[in-house]
Amino acid sequence: MRWETPNCIWPTSGDAEGLTELNAFDNALLQAGIGNLNLIKLSSIVPADVTLLDARPVDLVPGDLTPTVYTVKMSDCPGDVVAAAVGIGLRRDGHGMIFENTGGSREAVEDTVRRMVREGFAQRGLELDELLVFSSEHKVERIGCALAAVVLWWR
Repeated sequence: MRWETPNCIWPTSGDAEGLTELNAFDNALLQAGIGNLNLIKLSSIVPADVTLLDARPVDLVPGDLTPTVYTVKMSDCPGDVVAAAVGIGLRRDGHGMIFENTGGSREAVEDTVRRMVREGFAQRGLELDELLVFSSEHKVERIGCALAAVVLWWR
């Protein structure tokens, strides 16, 4: 089976607490607007000529199989700070890339994904036209989760 190539991307993020790590993850997914979807984890290539959406696609319905690049950081140590980021590198004429990182602060994970995107483009000999970063950070009270994601979708 071959899928149709997505033609838009929607970055999102969320953070939350939960009774268990799985509940914290689920709650972060809900906060990010993707908690009722069946996420299909992708690697990190952005198809050429995608449209960047600034809001959740309205045609996403509960249960949809949804291609997504995502990363999460969880902790059960009160006081810990967890952070997750995605960096999106785009080109005017060709495909782009998404890199993910997690760690202990928003600033650190954002800096790392910026460097990762630049390195990924340099390794491929590609020109980077636009670099976008989306992230979340959470201070753990009991069990916490930070999530960053990019949904690839069709319009």
